Amino acid sequence: MDILWFILIGIAAGWLAGQFMKGGGYGILGDLVVGVIGGVLGGLLFRMFGVQTTSLLGSLITATVGAVVLIFLVRLIGRRRTA
Repeated sequence: MDILWFILIGIAAGWLAGQFMKGGGYGILGDLVVGVIGGVLGGLLFRMFGVQTTSLLGSLITATVGAVVLIFLVRLIGRRRTA
Protein backbone atom coordinates (compact mmCIF):
# COMPACT_ATOMS: atom_id res chain seq x y z
CA MET A 1 0.00 0.00 0.00
CA ASP A 2 2.94 2.35 0.62
CA ILE A 3 4.00 2.18 -3.03
CA LEU A 4 0.49 3.25 -4.07
CA TRP A 5 0.69 6.34 -1.83
CA PHE A 6 4.19 7.04 -3.15
CA ILE A 7 2.90 6.98 -6.74
CA LEU A 8 -0.19 9.07 -5.97
CA ILE A 9 1.84 11.67 -4.09
CA GLY A 10 4.36 11.72 -6.94
CA ILE A 11 1.64 12.36 -9.53
CA ALA A 12 0.01 15.06 -7.40
CA ALA A 13 3.34 16.76 -6.61
CA GLY A 14 4.42 16.72 -10.25
CA TRP A 15 1.10 18.21 -11.35
CA LEU A 16 1.19 20.88 -8.61
CA ALA A 17 4.76 21.81 -9.52
CA GLY A 18 3.74 22.14 -13.17
CA GLN A 19 0.95 24.50 -12.12
CA PHE A 20 3.23 26.59 -9.90
CA MET A 21 5.88 26.83 -12.59
CA LYS A 22 3.31 27.70 -15.29
CA GLY A 23 4.08 24.58 -17.28
CA GLY A 24 0.63 23.03 -17.07
CA GLY A 25 1.90 19.60 -16.09
CA TYR A 26 3.65 16.95 -18.13
CA GLY A 27 1.02 14.24 -18.47
CA ILE A 28 0.47 11.48 -15.96
CA LEU A 29 3.78 9.70 -16.56
CA GLY A 30 5.80 12.93 -16.70
CA ASP A 31 4.13 14.24 -13.54
CA LEU A 32 4.93 10.95 -11.80
CA VAL A 33 8.60 11.13 -12.76
CA VAL A 34 8.91 14.80 -11.80
CA GLY A 35 7.05 14.16 -8.54
CA VAL A 36 9.10 11.12 -7.53
CA ILE A 37 12.43 12.78 -8.31
CA GLY A 38 11.12 15.93 -6.65
CA GLY A 39 10.19 13.92 -3.57
CA VAL A 40 13.74 12.66 -3.24
CA LEU A 41 15.19 16.11 -3.91
CA GLY A 42 12.72 17.76 -1.52
CA GLY A 43 13.55 15.22 1.16
CA LEU A 44 17.25 15.99 0.81
CA LEU A 45 16.65 19.75 0.87
CA PHE A 46 14.32 19.58 3.88
CA ARG A 47 16.80 17.37 5.74
CA MET A 48 19.60 19.86 5.03
CA PHE A 49 17.53 22.59 6.68
CA GLY A 50 16.51 20.38 9.60
CA VAL A 51 12.84 20.04 8.60
CA GLN A 52 11.16 16.65 8.91
CA THR A 53 7.61 15.76 7.87
CA THR A 54 5.69 12.67 8.88
CA SER A 55 2.17 13.22 7.55
CA LEU A 56 0.68 12.64 4.13
CA LEU A 57 0.28 16.40 3.63
CA GLY A 58 3.88 16.94 4.70
CA SER A 59 5.03 14.38 2.14
CA LEU A 60 3.02 16.12 -0.56
CA ILE A 61 4.50 19.51 0.36
CA THR A 62 8.03 18.08 0.45
CA ALA A 63 7.63 16.40 -2.94
CA THR A 64 6.04 19.50 -4.46
CA VAL A 65 8.84 21.80 -3.26
CA GLY A 66 11.41 19.36 -4.60
CA ALA A 67 9.59 19.11 -7.94
CA VAL A 68 9.44 22.90 -8.25
CA VAL A 69 13.19 23.09 -7.60
CA LEU A 70 13.77 20.31 -10.14
CA ILE A 71 11.72 22.06 -12.84
CA PHE A 72 13.52 25.34 -12.11
CA LEU A 73 16.93 23.69 -12.47
CA VAL A 74 15.97 21.86 -15.67
CA ARG A 75 14.68 25.10 -17.21
CA LEU A 76 17.80 26.97 -16.09
CA ILE A 77 20.07 24.38 -17.71
CA GLY A 78 17.90 24.37 -20.85
CA ARG A 79 18.23 28.14 -21.19
CA ARG A 80 22.00 27.98 -20.88
CA ARG A 81 22.24 25.47 -23.70
CA THR A 82 20.14 27.57 -26.08
CA ALA A 83 21.82 30.88 -25.19
